[in-house]
Amino acid sequence: MSTSQRPLLITGVEFVDGSGGDLLIIDGAFVDPDRAPADVERVDATGLLALPGLVDPHTHLREPGREDTETIATGTAAAARGGFTAVAAMANTQPVTDTAEAAEFVHDTAIREGAAKVQPVGAVSKGLAGEELAELGLMARSRAGVRMFSDDGRCVADPLLMRRALEYVRAFDGVIAQHAQDPRLAGPGACCHEGEISGRLGLGGWPAVAESVIVARDVQLAELTGSRLHVCHVSTAESVEVLRWAKQRGIRVSAEVTPHHLLLTTDEVLGYDPTYKVNPPLRPAEDVQALRQALVDGTIDAVGTDHAPHARQDKEHAFADAAFGMLGLETALGVVIETMIDSGLIDWFRLVEVMSAAPARILGLSDQGQPLVEGSPGNLTLIDPGARARVDAGDSLSLSRNNPWHGRDLPDPVQLTVWSGRITYRRS
Repeated sequence: MSTSQRPLLITGVEFVDGSGGDLLIIDGAFVDPDRAPADVERVDATGLLALPGLVDPHTHLREPGREDTETIATGTAAAARGGFTAVAAMANTQPVTDTAEAAEFVHDTAIREGAAKVQPVGAVSKGLAGEELAELGLMARSRAGVRMFSDDGRCVADPLLMRRALEYVRAFDGVIAQHAQDPRLAGPGACCHEGEISGRLGLGGWPAVAESVIVARDVQLAELTGSRLHVCHVSTAESVEVLRWAKQRGIRVSAEVTPHHLLLTTDEVLGYDPTYKVNPPLRPAEDVQALRQALVDGTIDAVGTDHAPHARQDKEHAFADAAFGMLGLETALGVVIETMIDSGLIDWFRLVEVMSAAPARILGLSDQGQPLVEGSPGNLTLIDPGARARVDAGDSLSLSRNNPWHGRDLPDPVQLTVWSGRITYRRS
């Protein structure tokens, strides 16, 4: 979508270093505020904190194929509402994003209709079948410029296929993003963390080791190939320890954690509410604490929402039969503030790193995650750090309503989102 041609002057902002000042965006980039022309659009940001636009490395936009649950237009509107100026769209669409043409469809649709930059993620294997490599090179060379490849929703279980994928993308510094779930240890019936609660409720168990064994295998394959590995939605303390070991060895691995895994525990499933059925599943409190500490010390690099919209007819079933996934784009920043900022675990500099700068680096987006200085792309979000609200699923800009935060009091900070100089969300 084209950027606004009218210059934008934002006055009285506060920055994460404690300083204050004005910001001027002309032709999609920050310039010296003293150059503001007479016809500038003005925004009074007194008392608001300015952050670089947030970047989500893990979003499901569902288009093409399931436009009844989300579209690129509605998903990016929700992203802008959450302070995001860029999102990575996972490949498990219908048809799968496993060709250059499919990636270009997502790319081109987002240019026409999106309220944020959309970076298509290509499939690792054709049809997500885990048998034959998809068109990795053609997708990378397409106008979509794909740099991340993932069969997310399914694990690349075949170690030889995983090795070949890592070797292939090394030539253009691509990254393979793995959904770490051993299909034998956590098979089709697994729907809840394996433990006392799954046993009491009679639900199929998804053991922590089913994640960590794949992470352990893949970091060693990344070391063997010298290529880049990204681990999606880390959920267990065991995986954190493997990642810590790999980073100490200098292996080229990055990892993300979801907001829901930073706050919710497996206790949420005691009521059999399918809203809380997610893959990987919610884990016990000790895993939540390990994930928070890993985000503090850099073992986990980034926050990824794993925003997964579903229609009611797919989610409103018995727990074992319901679809996996929950919404996350509009509430992600609030959850991270609640769990990490308000608790004193991280400061605003670290939040900017894990929700903007690091995801942009992982995705290879040079126009995102940049500091708010002259010459940088004009992406930012203005927030009121003290604002709170009770979440109402009915108010979501997403087409779906599988919101795990409905009725919960959370920080609701985003006041304004600007993507390449264009206001994409403004709190009314």
